Amino acid sequence: MTDQHTGDPHEGRFVVVPASYVLLLREGARGTEVLLQLRQGVAFMDGHWASGAAGHVERGETAYDAAHREAREELGVGGLELEHLTTMQRTANDLPIDERVDFFFTSCTWTGEPRVTEPTKSGGLRWVALDELDSLPGPVVPHERVVLDGLRTGTIGAYSTFGFAGGGAGGKGATREHTREHDPA
Repeated sequence: MTDQHTGDPHEGRFVVVPASYVLLLREGARGTEVLLQLRQGVAFMDGHWASGAAGHVERGETAYDAAHREAREELGVGGLELEHLTTMQRTANDLPIDERVDFFFTSCTWTGEPRVTEPTKSGGLRWVALDELDSLPGPVVPHERVVLDGLRTGTIGAYSTFGFAGGGAGGKGATREHTREHDPA
């Protein structure tokens, strides 16, 4: 339905921006480790640690295909055996661009050696134990930290939320994650 005043077919509707995230995992001396990339020289979350590879799902592309593409583009790896971890619905503000749905995948198998392929957007890669995220020299992107903590504790469910007040009812500035440990059922 098109708004009769503005002509915008999305006026007043919830429009989401989809993205895929790839968490490469390996067993290390201190337990399960995840490959993180330091965002540098970028507009969003500059100076924060983030998933090794992540990016928007392109038109006509599945979230699964986007995860494979992003891993090739950002880390130079292929042959991933992706497993769906969670789908996160999140919000930040009242702007349509801030309505997001994020598909998080893990992989313990890949071909090639992960490397920085976009040096103008990256401050480097680091393997870090899930129990040692606080030892990083800088913060982790907040919604990604929720997922990593849920992965570490085994409490992340197939569906998660971030940024909604009152259990998903909306609201500005509130942060709430919906994981199995927060499930009201």
